[in-house]
Amino acid sequence: MPHFMEKSVRENDYVLLICTPKYKQKSDNRIGGVGYEGDIMTAEVLQNSNNRKFIPVLQSGDKDLSIPSWLKGKYFIDLSSDSHFEKNFEDLITTVLNAREVAPLIGQIPSRFQQQVSINATSTLIQNDDTIKIKGIVVDEVTLPINDGTRGSALYKIPFELNKRPSYEWIELFINSFNRPPEFTQMHRPGIASVSGNKIYLNGTTIEEVERYHKKTLKLAVEVANKTLSEIQIRKRAKEEQDKSLKEQHKKNIDDIIKRINFDD
Repeated sequence: MPHFMEKSVRENDYVLLICTPKYKQKSDNRIGGVGYEGDIMTAEVLQNSNNRKFIPVLQSGDKDLSIPSWLKGKYFIDLSSDSHFEKNFEDLITTVLNAREVAPLIGQIPSRFQQQVSINATSTLIQNDDTIKIKGIVVDEVTLPINDGTRGSALYKIPFELNKRPSYEWIELFINSFNRPPEFTQMHRPGIASVSGNKIYLNGTTIEEVERYHKKTLKLAVEVANKTLSEIQIRKRAKEEQDKSLKEQHKKNIDDIIKRINFDD
């Protein structure tokens, strides 16, 4: 049994700790198998600085009664209530199954096809649904607070997985909307949002603030960015169609006049 526990902790990508008041009691007091597992896991954290693989899952009680002391301050998944089970479970699945966007391999495009590929890519961009959505929190990338007593040391960084990588234009619209949202509370923190790859980061907050305040602002900022970008693209396509029509009309007018011009007269 000890060998099995050591091997499981060492070789798996993630270890889920199903936390209950009884589990905390055994872990904190190093009782039985739970206590031995606690020794193995704390050793893993100390030796390899790998605390991302250990994900507390709150099954019953609350964080103070059920989360072991050595995991204090770490982000946990709360599955103790039906009211938020589905959303929090989605965060867990996003992390454990690594359901994250992966960039495709890029090969060399032969020069004779480059122009055609560029045209097709533009056409695909217009036809595809460009709506950006938040999939969930990336659990293993939530950082730990410093908690050294200095101002802001209890705050940390929280990443949110998006359904795909947004454009630079969308990112700018989102950041502007988050910093100056149409609606906000006194707890709003402008300047903490950033986007990298297919993740939004809130750097300088807590999960409690996200639940109470920032979640609504995040959703609103994403909606505003999606709507504004869609309107920009519609106007851009309309302008392109207008310019194309004017060019075609101009060319036709030139062709008609050229046909009427006869230098033999």
